[in-house]
Amino acid sequence: MLRIRLQLPQGEPLQQYDHHDLLHDALVNALIAAGADSTDVIGPQAKPWTFAPTGWHRGHQGFAHGLVVATADSGLARALSRLDPAQVAKRRWDAASVNFAAASLRLEPDPILPGQTQLGCLMLSPLALHDDAHTGKGKRWHRNLNGLGANLGLAINRKLSFLAGREVQLRVYPDSLYLRANPEHSVLVNLKTFRDGSKSFVVGMQAPLLLEGSEEDLRLAWYAGIGEKTRSGFGCLGLIEEGVGR
Repeated sequence: MLRIRLQLPQGEPLQQYDHHDLLHDALVNALIAAGADSTDVIGPQAKPWTFAPTGWHRGHQGFAHGLVVATADSGLARALSRLDPAQVAKRRWDAASVNFAAASLRLEPDPILPGQTQLGCLMLSPLALHDDAHTGKGKRWHRNLNGLGANLGLAINRKLSFLAGREVQLRVYPDSLYLRANPEHSVLVNLKTFRDGSKSFVVGMQAPLLLEGSEEDLRLAWYAGIGEKTRSGFGCLGLIEEGVGR
């Protein structure tokens, strides 16, 4: 398990992106260049990893001054430890591009202490959960944590249990005061843009969360991310006391 943070220096131009796949593809390039097998990074057999851009948005335009990247897999962790920021680059067919060659890289310490059973988190990237009750065409994404109740923990544990090959039993509690003050806490994320101009979107949710469970389960959530589409840049956790950082 490993987690790193890429950080552009003060004064360096922010990296602009209008869809998440631009960042995802740049990281895929860098992980493969660092020695990861492509099948461990992308595709149906890919190992658990997640990421989040740090910065801000103006509409659907993102401005990133850094990236947080984490994996719960030992093999990918070795590649991540060798990652070269200059390889975190991607130019799209329409000339949109990102390049983190100027970024510094630092390892992030493991925040889970021996015997720890709680972790106060915020979402560095939105939590995506698809609505199983929807029977119509296509996927529908949950937009509100208020109505999920115990199903929130069930959905998160189901994905983590699949990744770990064992039963994960986290209890997940969204911050009720935050939800009361922010009843609209979903965001529409442009996942990719196609050559014909059409776009693929995912709806994610953002709110502080309290995770309760074993040290092993908390650590898995921290490094693998929670929810769906984690490898596409969703469900990456941060510590409440640290905020999103510069």
